[in-house]
Parts: sequence; structure tokens; C-alpha cells
Amino acid sequence: MIKVKWIDAGKEPRCAPNPKYPNGKDCDLTLGNEKKTCITTLPYPALRIGAYHVSCSVCGFSAYITTAGRPDDPRSARLPCRVSH
Repeated sequence: MIKVKWIDAGKEPRCAPNPKYPNGKDCDLTLGNEKKTCITTLPYPALRIGAYHVSCSVCGFSAYITTAGRPDDPRSARLPCRVSH
């Protein structure tokens, strides 16, 4: 089970969003090297500058993904599965 918690930094964005991602970005935390992965959607767009703490209660993987409260924020995350086979 993947859990997503947003951590609010309490700041508003001061830079313009990246025009290459007008509908958000899909974050691949596997770097394309994993055979077994999980994917989850993220609340999009984030309210403002902060970070998502994404964690899997099955394999223990966790990561932080930063947000800026703009259209180029992350909208999904692909995680590597660390379950032993």
C-alpha cells in the first residue's frame, strides 16, 4: 500500500512554471532501471511549495518529491519495489 503525505512549506511560488509541463509531470523514481514497480497518483497541483512523502508499507521504500504549487508540479510517482523475491 502506497501512502502519500503532503508537507506544506508555507511559501508561495515565485518563479514561472516550466512551459514543457503544462499538465504536470510524471515522476519516475526508478530511473528506468527496475523491473517491478508501483505507481500512484499525487494530489495535483499542490497547494504551494512543499513536498510529498511517498512511502510503501509493503516494501518500505520511501521518498520525498518537491512541489511548487504550479502547473508543472508532479502528478504521479513510479516507485521501485523492494520486496524480496
